[in-house]
Amino acid sequence: MENNVAGRIFLLSPAYAGGERARMILSEQAEFDLARKLRDPKGVPIAEVFTFLSGLYFRGKMAYANAFARPLRGMSGVFVITPTRGLVDARTRIRLDDLREFAAVDIHKNDPRYRAPLERDTRRLAKNLPPRTEIILLGSIATGKYVDVLLTNFHDQLRFPVDFIGRGDMSRGGLMLRCAVDRQELPYIAVGGAILNGKRPPKLAPRRYSNMRR
Repeated sequence: MENNVAGRIFLLSPAYAGGERARMILSEQAEFDLARKLRDPKGVPIAEVFTFLSGLYFRGKMAYANAFARPLRGMSGVFVITPTRGLVDARTRIRLDDLREFAAVDIHKNDPRYRAPLERDTRRLAKNLPPRTEIILLGSIATGKYVDVLLTNFHDQLRFPVDFIGRGDMSRGGLMLRCAVDRQELPYIAVGGAILNGKRPPKLAPRRYSNMRR
């Protein structure tokens, strides 16, 4: 750990719970493994469900965050932004009714069903973190859906990978998977004042991850 950093917490932008893949898993007729697990009282980790909904992008975020989180004692190192529950530990198990709740709310900064829980949890987290803790956002900074709330509470502690600039979601997902496998952490810059768009970087060379856990 760097000498000037007390810890590193990752915040993962949410997966869209109202799309085609969500409708697949919410169907009462769905019989694939993940759908059956969601109907079980034990539920499924939210990270697994959001990976199904979002594919490569969320898979990359989870792999990267798990590889490089530096949590404080007694605290998770990876949180997921949700449509109605604020910040949720990525290991939290959800069930079908929870996903239905997520699907019913659009992620919009003016919707209190989404914004109020996020404001509550970011305030709480900010109060419990030492000043030298980095909060790394793995998501787009070009939207006010969550950046505005996060900046209000985390200020200069809120950072993101500079290599995200100019990349689309799929490219970011592939980059993060590669970094997790290679144990090569990306450099971070402050979200406040960062440029929102930049020159598109070269495409990543294809790579397979057959032995990597999803």
